[in-house]
Formats: sequence, C-alpha cells, structure tokens
Amino acid sequence: MKGVCIFLFPTLATFAFAGVTVKSPSNGATVPTSVHYIATAESPACSKGVGGMGIFTAPYKLAYKVSGAKIDTYLNLSPGTYNTVVQEWDNCGWNAIKAVTITVGSSSGGGTTTTTGGGTFANLEEDSHWNGYALLPPDYGICGWCTPSGPGFTWSTQQGISSPSLSGKSMKFSIGGTTPFADGLWNQKFTTRLANQKSVPNFHDFTYDVYFFGTDLSKSQALEFDINQFFNGLSFIWGHECRIAGGHEWDTWDNVNMHWVKSGIPCNPVSNAWNHLTIHVQRTSANHLLFESITLNGVKHTLNRYDNPSKTSWYGMTINYQMDGDRYQHDYSVYLDKVNFSYK
Repeated sequence: MKGVCIFLFPTLATFAFAGVTVKSPSNGATVPTSVHYIATAESPACSKGVGGMGIFTAPYKLAYKVSGAKIDTYLNLSPGTYNTVVQEWDNCGWNAIKAVTITVGSSSGGGTTTTTGGGTFANLEEDSHWNGYALLPPDYGICGWCTPSGPGFTWSTQQGISSPSLSGKSMKFSIGGTTPFADGLWNQKFTTRLANQKSVPNFHDFTYDVYFFGTDLSKSQALEFDINQFFNGLSFIWGHECRIAGGHEWDTWDNVNMHWVKSGIPCNPVSNAWNHLTIHVQRTSANHLLFESITLNGVKHTLNRYDNPSKTSWYGMTINYQMDGDRYQHDYSVYLDKVNFSYK
C-alpha cells in the first residue's frame, strides 16, 4: 500500500489514534488447527481511514493480510502455542495491535481440523482437490468422453485470483460451449483426508459456507450447492439449487424420486457483488435427511424438510458446486471465496 508504513512485527505499544477488536479467537483459548480469526479496526483520528489489517503468527511472520478494516478468515496452523498478533494500519501512518495467545490442538492435516466431534475443511478455494465434470442433457449423467476444451461444452477453473476476491485468493469457475442447458460440476472428496476413513457414518450435522461473485448472474440457469454422505448402502444428498434464469427460487433434491422440490424461498443473488451463502443440514438418528436452513446475504429461511435416502454402493463424504447453462448456453464465470465445510 503506497504511503502506508507496515511494521513486520509490531511492538506492544498501542495508540489512542487507532484500535483493533478481535472477536475470534479469544485470548488464551484452545482452538482447532483451522483457526477462525474475526477482527475489526478503527482509526477515528485518520480522515483517510484504515488501510489494512494483518495477522502475525510469530515475530516477523505475517501469515495473512487484507485491505480494509475487517478480517474474517481461517488460518491452518500446526499444533502448538502461538503468541499471535492482529495489527491494523491506517492511511495516516498510525497503527495498532491486539495480542492473542492461542493453543492449537491436534489435526489430521491436509487443511482440515478433526476432533472427536468433527471438524472444518477451510479455505477450499485454495485447495488442490477439486474435480471437474460435464453433465449433458438429456440424462445429465457424468460425461465420460467430454473434455474441458469441448466440443459442445467447455469448463475451466483458475485459482489465486486477486480481484474480485475477499481473501486475495478467490477461485474462478467458468462454463460455456454450444450445447444448451449443459452443466459444469465440481466436487471435493474428503473421505481419505479424514483422520479415520471409517468415521464417515459418525457425522450428522453439516454446514456449507461460501461467498460467490458473478458479473452477470442472469446468464446462469442455476447455481447448485450440495452436501453428500454415503455409507452402508445409503445415499444422502442434500442438494440445493438456486434457480436464477430458471425462476429465482430455491429447490431441494428429492433423493428417492430424483427430482427437484420447490421450496417457495426466493433466491435473488446480486451481480457484481459478493453473495454470502450458508446451508445447514442434518442426518437424523433415524437416518432421514433434514434440510434445515438456507441463509443468503444475511436473510435466513428455515426449511425443515425431511427426506429419505436412496441406495448406493458409494462410501464417503463430499460437497458439490455446479453451474447450469441456460437455453443460449451463455459463457459465464462465478468466483468462490472463503469456502468452508464443517461436519460434526
């Protein structure tokens, strides 16, 4: 940042001209290895405002930085004790810090936190485990002969995008081609990244939290966000589809009859802005699916729709992200950031 003095590791002096508030983690806390930092800054004496914020995990080790006066991110840290510092600097040359000492617990590695009660796969937009597929009409099964470059349908991804981005490293997903209503599907498979692969049936509560950005979302027939669990011959697919060109409504997936069920809940994401989506689902003690809630841009809608699982030979735990083409198969891109999946 031009004209802003950034201290690589600040002293513990504070200034009356600026301040840092850390909501998470709390000082002295024992935390999982995916540490959720939430902090804000202010600099009332500087008319030019706060320039940026950063997190130091050790002296001279700047682990994260962001422009503006807000931090909301996950840092994946190895087990141990850390004397971390959250710093803000304003555009007048002042800075302030907040020291936060934490003890990080054990982890299964690979960008995830695992405890007996579950864990979180955080910042998946930076992860290397994405798999991409083409889904073509009329049957929409995974196309075994399709390639990302076509013909008929194209798809691609790009990581480490600095703009648009919230974290500085968003992930770009794109589809195109000439086949109307063709879809691009990407997934993340977590099973082999768990501390114990046999633990998949132990988890009952799931949250898919993601920010997404599109310059012209009207070109999308629908955007789909799914949570999937498979074990003991049972398939649990919590499918959520935001129909955009298809009618601006949320649908959820009927596992047994294999069709979408209208929810009556509107879905109106904003183009040229970051949209924040949180999906919460559960598997009941009787092995029913519970579609619990959808929260888009701070507005929460409770579904409480129950469904039955279907049959499968698959085993594991995954999430999907899907982009559907419209009748003209417009080329379009959507950026994802701060993609987190929690399970317990």
